[in-house]
Amino acid sequence: MARVKLNFPDKKPIFIAQIPLRITDMNYGNHLGNDVVLSIIHDARMQYLASLGYTELEIGGCGMIMADVMIAYKSEGYYGDVLKVEIFADEITSRSFDFMYKLTTVRDVEIEIAQAKSGMVAYDYSIGKVCSIPEVFKQQLLNES
Repeated sequence: MARVKLNFPDKKPIFIAQIPLRITDMNYGNHLGNDVVLSIIHDARMQYLASLGYTELEIGGCGMIMADVMIAYKSEGYYGDVLKVEIFADEITSRSFDFMYKLTTVRDVEIEIAQAKSGMVAYDYSIGKVCSIPEVFKQQLLNES
């Protein structure tokens, strides 16, 4: 079976979120549910945007909408783990960009839990159309921490 692989940019993350795993994040196998990973990267993305004074509906003149998502599971996450979610920006064009996410936790050593990518498109919700990424937000995406 061919596995999906992500190639992370060779730079520092633009943001790091810390997200503790809750008991409600566990599935019947007593580990992190695969569906929860999408919610975790959404939470991390919202924390990043909030750190800049933005929301998904307002990034300096328009909003953003998710066009695609990919998740590669690497290891099990357990109740009590605190996930470090590193966010990277990549493939930035005039209208779209990718957020890439590395999810890790530390037990005795650092363990990679998952990798993900969400393809984001600048979107004007008032007219329901794709638009250009506001220049101020594009510069923040390009800014390496």
